[in-house]
Amino acid sequence: MKPLDNPMHKLLTVILTTVLASPAIAFDLDSDKPITVSADNARLDDSQGIATYTGAVELVQGETRLTAERVVLYRSAQGLNRIEANGTPARYQQPVTDGAGETDAKAKNITWSATDKQLTFEREAVIEQNGNVFRGDIIHYDTEQRVVTAEGSADTGSGPGRVEMVIQPRSGTISNDSGN
Repeated sequence: MKPLDNPMHKLLTVILTTVLASPAIAFDLDSDKPITVSADNARLDDSQGIATYTGAVELVQGETRLTAERVVLYRSAQGLNRIEANGTPARYQQPVTDGAGETDAKAKNITWSATDKQLTFEREAVIEQNGNVFRGDIIHYDTEQRVVTAEGSADTGSGPGRVEMVIQPRSGTISNDSGN
């Protein structure tokens, strides 16, 4: 059975789109809000359009926040087009669009691409929102189409790393049994 024909895959896509719908804005380059970066160290290579920040890096635009040990910003003539963050873990936080809660995502590598309109969380990725939890080795989020794709990790001998979700009931009751 092809992955797209698999009923569980379709169900997973619908659920994830609902759970993760709030990061659709991500970093909004059309916003009138500036992106502010603070760090222990910074290096700007203006000729290459690359700014590298290290040591307790915090990148903020409005209420969207990215924290990491290292963040690299890539600029072209059109402006900022890529952000790469690394940490143990790096963390991405953004309020939910309807104002009820926050999306809190963690991974060792987080990449935002303006060109692809995509957020990618790699290596030990965990996304939490209002008690719902989603885990995978790699999680891609298309911020324009609002489509989530996730992959488990390779079999390392102790069993394959699988994609995992905890979905809270609609009653609003939040379980603390998310396996943290």
